Amino acid sequence: MSDFQQDVVQRVAGYGREPALLEAGRAFFLASAEQQYSYNFHWLGRPIIQYPQDMVAMQELIWSIRPDLIIETGIAHGGSLILSASMLALLDYCDSIESKQLLDPAKPKRRVVGVDIDIRAHNRAAMEAHPLANRIDMIEGSAIAPEVIEQVRRHAEGKQTVLVCLDSNHTHDHVLAELEAYAPLVTPGSYCVAFDTVIEDMPAGSFPDRPWDVGNNPKTAVWDFVARHPEFEIDRLMDHKLLVSVAPEGYLKRIR
Repeated sequence: MSDFQQDVVQRVAGYGREPALLEAGRAFFLASAEQQYSYNFHWLGRPIIQYPQDMVAMQELIWSIRPDLIIETGIAHGGSLILSASMLALLDYCDSIESKQLLDPAKPKRRVVGVDIDIRAHNRAAMEAHPLANRIDMIEGSAIAPEVIEQVRRHAEGKQTVLVCLDSNHTHDHVLAELEAYAPLVTPGSYCVAFDTVIEDMPAGSFPDRPWDVGNNPKTAVWDFVARHPEFEIDRLMDHKLLVSVAPEGYLKRIR
């Protein structure tokens, strides 16, 4: 590890011991969430509905892990799939430079699979028209339906490195079922990221038209899952680094 990187790690670890800084991050999140701040951003032309800090975090993870496959539950407008696909395209390009072998752009090495219970026709059309469409496979159906899980598992067959992102239905039971289904596909050293764990940290009743709330959300599912799966641990350094995130305690690293 370089001196610069050591400084980063030590500095970020120190953030966890700074109550004023942590509270400032929490205050910003609560105020900005009320104003639908996450709906303001796009990635290569598609709405991504994420906080910029989490976008940067995913970029860092993908670059360092170098996955062959990224599995995402929850598609919405497709921005997250495009972010993943663009990073995978960069990795393939860099591989071609390092190996001095040109890759066939029509047959991309790395791919992303997205699952959503309802892929709206206009979103599907926009995704299929995107320049990165040939890197993306979309599956319509519930992420916890056995037939959908089996389709995703077939995509993961033979892949050396797999990263998973969960961002669909945010109830405890649904996310826990997703974790049980897809976390085993994550390879050691890679991550399963459960988004919207921040629901547990928001005022009760923040989502009156949704079935999730404090006590019933992705974070409670993560706590349940990690307690029974020692092969995964919560990356708390990531929480301290981001300060503002929709996924506190949601970045799960597979350590074995």
